[in-house]
Amino acid sequence: MSKIKILWTDDEIEVLRPHIIFLGEKGYDVHTCSNGNDTIDLVSANNYDIIFLDENMPGLSGIDTLREIKKLKPSIPVVMITKSEAEDIMDVAIGSEIADFLIKPVKPSQILLSLKKNIESSRLVTETTTVDYQSEFGKIRSLISMAGNYSDWIDIYRNMVYWETRLDSANDKNLEEIFHMQQQEANSEFARFVANSYLEWLSPGCKDKPLFSNRLMEKKVFPLLEAKSSVLFILIDNLRYDQWKIIASELNEHVNISSEDLYFSILPTATQYSRNAIFAGLMPAEIEKMMPQYWVNDDEDKGKNLYEDKLLEANLKRNRLDCRWEYYKAGSNTEGKKINDKINSILKNDLTVLVYNFIDMLSHARTEIGLIRDLADNESAYRSVTRSWFRHSPLFELIKMLRGQNIRIILTSDHGTIKVSNPLKVIGDRHSSTNIRYKLGRNLDYPENRVFEIKDPARAQLPMTNISSRYIFAKAYDYLVYPKNYNHFANYYRNTFQHGGISLNEMIIPVISMEPLS
Repeated sequence: MSKIKILWTDDEIEVLRPHIIFLGEKGYDVHTCSNGNDTIDLVSANNYDIIFLDENMPGLSGIDTLREIKKLKPSIPVVMITKSEAEDIMDVAIGSEIADFLIKPVKPSQILLSLKKNIESSRLVTETTTVDYQSEFGKIRSLISMAGNYSDWIDIYRNMVYWETRLDSANDKNLEEIFHMQQQEANSEFARFVANSYLEWLSPGCKDKPLFSNRLMEKKVFPLLEAKSSVLFILIDNLRYDQWKIIASELNEHVNISSEDLYFSILPTATQYSRNAIFAGLMPAEIEKMMPQYWVNDDEDKGKNLYEDKLLEANLKRNRLDCRWEYYKAGSNTEGKKINDKINSILKNDLTVLVYNFIDMLSHARTEIGLIRDLADNESAYRSVTRSWFRHSPLFELIKMLRGQNIRIILTSDHGTIKVSNPLKVIGDRHSSTNIRYKLGRNLDYPENRVFEIKDPARAQLPMTNISSRYIFAKAYDYLVYPKNYNHFANYYRNTFQHGGISLNEMIIPVISMEPLS
């Protein structure tokens, strides 16, 4: 690795010779200058990694020199060094985008700290993260191999997301590749675990099972209503746990996060099933049986989530919750702003339900629009786009508007997504469903060892469109493609974010409890 190149400008540069020798011994390449004009010439002719600049020099002052440096090469970090602590000088320097500010006399340790902070922070983060992850790699692998229940997998997923988001700042491709391999192992083992456990979880009398979509309101919202708390229930479609961790950092100044739990989406991990189950408080087969007017089958050409408010209304009545409530759905910023205009009504409600569809639309847009795919071409970029949306969203504005109000906020999602990479060929008739992470049909032909199959949908409390209907679910990073135009669709969907199948990302979902700060 080449040496870091420093330019140090001071009209008393010889006095600083011990500092320069010290930095040379530390491996830095230090160039010196005694005035502003020569500094500008040197900056024009050379590439420096950082500049230490004396503020009080005869002739061209340090502030004026700084301004000329920024015109020539605005990205070079400049550390201003001065004898004065005058506020106006600091304001001018900071306004000119200095990287750091040191007061004379400076110690070698101060210079070294400034270098590490402004030049080497990225390398130090990478090195620290590398060492830390290497020490954890074996532990995580052991946890994956020994996982015996759903709680173990929740802990593993929390751990994996912690490292995934931490590696975003490490910028180490080799480390990212190693992590991705471990992530693949975790998702493969998790899919095997779910395939072996899912029907048992849904069997009558099973005690050791996760919280599923159909009981989310019962466990997380209804107790608050019974305690006479005012509740804002926010559901962001497709929000994964890693995306929640990214936007959580934006919320810290505005809310107190009192709990951060994870629950399991039912299968299929698709809006039609999981979100309807949340609002109805019922499994899909129960919805179809009890309220057939509100259930739309896969093969019907009709919106699958048109009756969420009706399902919620029936759920509240069934649980004898007589409360003032409203339901809103936002699919655009304009709709979100209109909801914010109803803030007074929200504050008077016992329960306000707000569904935000942005991330779902982003995942679909990424599949269909090349520009969006380029903007979110990997997991880290996908998280970054999510953060950018949230920062500028009416939803964030609404949460900030609630500051000082006595209201509980429950934020969650219905399912997550996974970036698929491995196509599997499935043969089906014209009535088979089109989702590429699960299929429902009566004449399906597929590689049985690669999918989770439910031959008797009633055991999974899923509707049947035909007496011989069966469901199959893609595992980990697989996706299901019909043979017609197979190569076209296999390429079209490769490396897109999909949902409906079995993976940590799709199935283990955040549910957060927050209170606005006063």
